[in-house]
Amino acid sequence: MKTYSTQRGSKHKGRIRRTFARSKPRKPFPRQAVPNFFTLMNLFSGFLSIIHVLEGQLEIAAWLIVIAGAFDALDGFMARLTNTSSEFGIELDSLCDLVSFGVAPAFLLYSFTLHDFNTMGMLLAAIPVLCGAVRLSRFNVEAKVEESPYFSGLPIPVQAIMMAAFFLTFHDNTQIFDVFEYGVNSVVVPAMLTFSVLMISTVAFDKVPKFNRAYMREHRSTVLLFLLYFVLIIVMQEYGLMIAFTIFIIKGLATSAKKVYDAVFGDDDDFDDEDSIVSLDDFSGR
Repeated sequence: MKTYSTQRGSKHKGRIRRTFARSKPRKPFPRQAVPNFFTLMNLFSGFLSIIHVLEGQLEIAAWLIVIAGAFDALDGFMARLTNTSSEFGIELDSLCDLVSFGVAPAFLLYSFTLHDFNTMGMLLAAIPVLCGAVRLSRFNVEAKVEESPYFSGLPIPVQAIMMAAFFLTFHDNTQIFDVFEYGVNSVVVPAMLTFSVLMISTVAFDKVPKFNRAYMREHRSTVLLFLLYFVLIIVMQEYGLMIAFTIFIIKGLATSAKKVYDAVFGDDDDFDDEDSIVSLDDFSGR
């Protein structure tokens, strides 16, 4: 009798465990949370940058913009690695980028030197934010239509990191700009306006390469160039940032200028509309 009751009790407990196992299945960890985490860390870094500007710690604020750029690169890499690209991720990334690479650098530049112009300085600091919002909105629309190997317009993180790197390089040596009428503003304002125009332009800039065999075989020079950027940044820090992104910008301008030249002066047979980076239509009506 004891053996019978024990077996009966164990069967009853087994049924209970199976019932709970069926009613509460384990949900797999959502893979899209991985790139979204890095996206939110991008936003958090931008927020901290603004806080440090308000507290007068501009150097820390500038490095936080650079850190936000690293998180921005990582979220794209993780999205490709986990194959979790989505419209939600695109929208979230753009919202975070506007804070980290639009508002935060504007606060930094205004506190650094643009405050010398009072109200005009506020307006000047707002220009990259406004152009960055247009740039990000256009990117969101284009990303839903088709994927391109190039960015249309200067990516907003590039202009933000360039301005942060400029501050990190020269904030202790602004006297070298005293030869100009407006001092360091004689360099900051033209650079800021140039980057703002490039953001809303249709000039093509390289995207971060995909590190897989097929892509690396087809775009070997681009992969090597990005590896060079990485080495420069690691070895030379703020100087490396300025050098690497200056090369990045010049390459985009030169490549697009060549495409336009070929379209205008080259043979029609040699010009393929499907492979063009910038078409003549891009310069009209915009």
